Amino acid sequence: MERFRTRAQALRAKQTSAEAGLWQALRGRRLASWKFRRQHPIDGYVVDFVTIAGKLIVEVDGATHGTPAEIARDDFRTARLEGCGFFVVRVTNADVYENLDGVLSAIDAQLQGG
Repeated sequence: MERFRTRAQALRAKQTSAEAGLWQALRGRRLASWKFRRQHPIDGYVVDFVTIAGKLIVEVDGATHGTPAEIARDDFRTARLEGCGFFVVRVTNADVYENLDGVLSAIDAQLQGG
C-alpha cells in the first residue's frame, strides 16, 4: 500500500494541466458539496479523482488513451474499479479544456443518480 501512496504523491506533484483545471473546480467541496480526492489509491490503482461518499471516480484521459491496447487496459481498469463498488466516468483532456461546465454537469448528474 505504501507504494501506491508514494505513486499518488508523485502524480499529485506532476498533474497535467487538464487535471489541474478540473481539480480547481472540484476541490473544497465546490461541486454540490461533494468531497473529492485527487490521485487516490484504490485496489492497486491510483485514480485521478474520487468521491468516496458518492462512489464515483473521474478519470481524465489524454491522447495516450486512444490506441486499442490502451483502450483495453482502461476497460480492464474500469471493470476492476467498478468491482469495488465505484462508477467510473472518463473524460478527455479536450473535454476539460473546451467544456469544463459540461464535464461538471455530467459529474453532478451522475452523483444525483442520473
